[in-house]
Amino acid sequence: MLGAGVRGSDRHRFWSRVDHRLPAARSLLAALYPQHDQDEMERRVLSVVAGGLRARRRALRELDARREVDPLWFQRNDQIGYVAYAQRFGGTLTGVREHLGHLHDLHVTYLHLMHVLRARAGENDGGYAVVDYTDVEPALGNRRDLQRLADDLHQRDISLCLDVVMNHTAREHPWALAARAGSAHHRAYYHVFEGRTMPDQYEQSLPEVFPQVSPGNFTLDTELGPDAWVWTSFYSYQWDLNYANPDVFVEMLQVMLDLANLGVDVLRLDAIAFTWKRMGTNCQNQPEAHLLAQLFRACLAMAAPGVVLKAEAIVAPADLVPYLGAHHDQRDECHLAYHNQLMVMLWSALATGEATLATQSLAQLPPTPTSASWTTYLRCHDDIGWAVDDDVAAQLAINGPLHRRYLAEFYRGDAPHSFACGAAFSSNPSAADERTCGTAASLAGIEQARNDGDAMALDLAIRRLLLGYAVVFGFGGTPLLYMGDEIAMCNDWSFLDDPDLRDDSRWVHRPFMDWGRVKSIRGPAGEGTVERRVFDAICSMAAVRRATAAMSTGGDLWMHRLDQPALLAWERRHPRHGRFYGIANVGSQSVHIDYQVLTWAGLHEPVELLGGDITVADGHVRLGPLAVGWFVDRRDGDVQPPPGPRLP
Repeated sequence: MLGAGVRGSDRHRFWSRVDHRLPAARSLLAALYPQHDQDEMERRVLSVVAGGLRARRRALRELDARREVDPLWFQRNDQIGYVAYAQRFGGTLTGVREHLGHLHDLHVTYLHLMHVLRARAGENDGGYAVVDYTDVEPALGNRRDLQRLADDLHQRDISLCLDVVMNHTAREHPWALAARAGSAHHRAYYHVFEGRTMPDQYEQSLPEVFPQVSPGNFTLDTELGPDAWVWTSFYSYQWDLNYANPDVFVEMLQVMLDLANLGVDVLRLDAIAFTWKRMGTNCQNQPEAHLLAQLFRACLAMAAPGVVLKAEAIVAPADLVPYLGAHHDQRDECHLAYHNQLMVMLWSALATGEATLATQSLAQLPPTPTSASWTTYLRCHDDIGWAVDDDVAAQLAINGPLHRRYLAEFYRGDAPHSFACGAAFSSNPSAADERTCGTAASLAGIEQARNDGDAMALDLAIRRLLLGYAVVFGFGGTPLLYMGDEIAMCNDWSFLDDPDLRDDSRWVHRPFMDWGRVKSIRGPAGEGTVERRVFDAICSMAAVRRATAAMSTGGDLWMHRLDQPALLAWERRHPRHGRFYGIANVGSQSVHIDYQVLTWAGLHEPVELLGGDITVADGHVRLGPLAVGWFVDRRDGDVQPPPGPRLP
């Protein structure tokens, strides 16, 4: 029986969830798998869901119950994220636990750990070529260690995010091994073609993800047959899964529930945009990729309603918001998605000293559904793809391809007056495409200023780094702090000496955490250092955000177009907590603007929160070079309507 083993209030809640979610799940199954027996599909899916609920520990069921009362918990202003490779942060999962005090100091409530699940030996795309979704990377520990870490994090009110690499497995995964051994059942888990006829037809409309190091989208694998070609969008050792096969969906649903029952709170759906293939398209952002996300959410919500899905969809701006459920009619899809456009536009603005393109681009994004949210970030483990929309750029008489080329040159340090130290990644001259690697500190100019011994340039570089994070923390959504940025860690060029890493320039911004430096900045010797200045500033931003309800996600966001091209200004209107107004000077000179900008934002009693290089006096707002202001209205957030006068 479906609910066997589940008793009392848990059983009642489970059936209530099934009643609520099953109609949508049925419709989605029918849309995705119309040629299959719908009753059998429903039975299989519900069996997996019920098994997931039975395996769910009491503490996690209680967490689910709390989150069902507060389903938008991930939108709270106290949500502050931290992102790190587990091994490079703590060595082992036990080592990660030993450094949780550092996260506490940063006010972190969300930890995304990478390369935790067991990946293939040797080359593995930084851990994104998984051989076992149910096991932990042996060097980190085991499943019990992962569960202990999740439990420790929950005791500190920190949620755990792990990657579900859902588009592909390593060719050494048991499913792929079975396919190579002759299992027709497992061969159908992947896209395998006899001969080049079909692959060549697909290639006519497919872009190349890594044209330099892994050209093409198909790989010959003679263990599958003498002329058998398997779909490999990324690297030749990463086999794309065939989600047109419902067995793959059921398997991945089991994977997600297993991770959720270890204590994982946020499942990052890696490369979700690639999960459905269609001839004549680029095989990204297909309608079925969205339907898959909606179906995973509906099923997870029955057994583990406290778990959140995050879309890793680094796609064109117009394709981004639908992963949050913004379609003709809104749908429950992913709770979170990366705000890639904000990241790109911040670095573009810092390179040019002008915010007009950023304002124009961000203003044209469709509204975010109120039940979803962004994760905002300045840097991450991956490269930066210069996602500049040609049509939006043309509205400002900017040539999109030339601007992308300029940004790539600027951030590898080859453009005139560049302050950056970065590295090119996957350059494709034929497509005028080059991506960029580097830590936030190095891209902001700290590495070059230190190399040059230029104190003035160093001050501006620190201001750039902090401006980026002030916008990320204030723009709306959950801000993500990438490991090492809190102490301004620069590029680690030692990857060039490692034969396993040297061909992947992304390792330049994946250093080992410098715990010695963290320890030193906490003592007297740390006073006045770059690391201490950055650490204190980020801790202050986090503390202010946590104390300011108006910085919760939700409501509307409006970009303000100001006369000064160096100013990036945005207004957020939360329906309960009031207004927030952010303004950033991306230029290296001070800027004055009329006080009326605050009135236009609806702030009649404005209060500035950050206390940086910004003054409000004599009818003007002055922002120093690379300064940021956060404003709220003194009247907002109190009891409303206010109590009337008291009678004597």
